[in-house]
Amino acid sequence: MRIKKGDRVRVISGKDAGKEGKILARDIKKDTIIVEGVNMITKSMRPTQKDPRGGLVKKEAVLQASKAMLVCPSCGKATRVGRAFLDSGKKVRICKKCGEIIDKV
Repeated sequence: MRIKKGDRVRVISGKDAGKEGKILARDIKKDTIIVEGVNMITKSMRPTQKDPRGGLVKKEAVLQASKAMLVCPSCGKATRVGRAFLDSGKKVRICKKCGEIIDKV
């Protein structure tokens, strides 16, 4: 898995190119993600008991996972993700630019 929920990513194409945000949700089958503050849409909500006012609500829409690159926590650059095995046999993600381990061990 290249990117996971909670990772910081940078959008590389589309109307929000260059924006960064945290992944809120990921759909593995459709290969889509929802990024905090990116790809915002305005949705008309009906009044309900929970929200009696209703009206227009801004929320994040899904984005193709291929349009986002992981931002390395150590070097702060958008990078591709590599995989490596530790001595214990655990598979971890590594930054292709600086070589640091991305996953918490």
